[in-house]
Amino acid sequence: MHSQDYINREDKFGAHNYHPLPVVLERGEGAFVWDVEGKRYFDFLSAYSAVNQGHCHPKIIEALTEQAKKLTLTSRAFYNNVLGEFEEYITKYFGYDKVLPMNSGAEADETALKLCRRWGYDVKKIPENKAKIIVCENNFHGRTITIISMSTDPDSYKGFGPYTPGFVVVPYNDIDALEKELQDPNVAGFLVEPIQGEAGVYVPEDGYLKKAYELCKKHNVLFIADEVQTGIARTGKLLAVDHENVRPDILILGKALSGGVLPVSAVLADDDIMLVIKPGEHGSTFGGNPLSAKVAIAALEVVKNENLAEKADKLGNLFRDELKKINSDMIKLVRGKGLLNAVIIEPKNGKTAWDVCLALKENGLIAKPTHEHIIRFAPPLVISEQDLKQAIEIIKKTMKEFE
Repeated sequence: MHSQDYINREDKFGAHNYHPLPVVLERGEGAFVWDVEGKRYFDFLSAYSAVNQGHCHPKIIEALTEQAKKLTLTSRAFYNNVLGEFEEYITKYFGYDKVLPMNSGAEADETALKLCRRWGYDVKKIPENKAKIIVCENNFHGRTITIISMSTDPDSYKGFGPYTPGFVVVPYNDIDALEKELQDPNVAGFLVEPIQGEAGVYVPEDGYLKKAYELCKKHNVLFIADEVQTGIARTGKLLAVDHENVRPDILILGKALSGGVLPVSAVLADDDIMLVIKPGEHGSTFGGNPLSAKVAIAALEVVKNENLAEKADKLGNLFRDELKKINSDMIKLVRGKGLLNAVIIEPKNGKTAWDVCLALKENGLIAKPTHEHIIRFAPPLVISEQDLKQAIEIIKKTMKEFE
């Protein structure tokens, strides 16, 4: 079979809820992937930052295979000998009392929302069914009914109503708007992405997160950081909030928590928040399974042992500096932090960001547009400086083709 055969089969038998780049991948190692014809590509999406540790990292795969031979799933109806090890490791790693493990990032966000609301009723004493959570314009926290209820993107919410109430939307990176809404005593939490990834790697002004956190403390509101995409060293720090020395009341993690090997997500909080949830009130059959637990420990060890945060910081600066030197009418702006970066594309002669990504693919680098005019560049953090420079040359060559 050839690439088009695989594409046709997906088109025939699969739901049409994605519009993939026309490349069929078969193998991955480190910062590279290969298609079914054997062509090698730089992976500059990293499965939306799930593969920070690189494709098929041997340490993570070893943890997966060793545990898979022993025990994969017990459900939470019983104890297993691995979950406690993971819980101790991750809580000490990030500095929280407790963790609630789930699977997908959306599940972790939903978990945080439930925690926040319950805390609002039990601790803050908000009247029943009156709790509000402040969110930001252009947010992306997942695709469940409740999460799309807080979205401002018509592609996410249109045609899926009625929507879950209880959310207040404020402009991102607008402290005054946030402060105004925090006056409401029924506000229980503020949910924010430290950098808005799906919105196009929108980095807020320095000090925004710190000021937002301080305002939340002033008004007895929980500061909830969605670090599903920005966490685990992607932005040049272990967490993106670390750039401003902010410690969220509730921390949401996913994606690279498993190094892209299988779905693992987690919500971290201290006892006064986490223990408002009692037995039977929340959970997941697969959440905290021994296979995921062992994989997540290995994935976090790789981040620490290979200094991936420091590497992302250094290489991210190099990447942005080089891209800003490209003389192209189509490059309107380069922005980002660490190895989470975006190029805003100005359409030219009918050519858009999608066309640029198709050309990049032909030249050996795969990336994907978001919001039609933005290309996100997020390679695995294990990429070498030499390989990054080669990838930059591919981008430069590709942009010249559009002159």
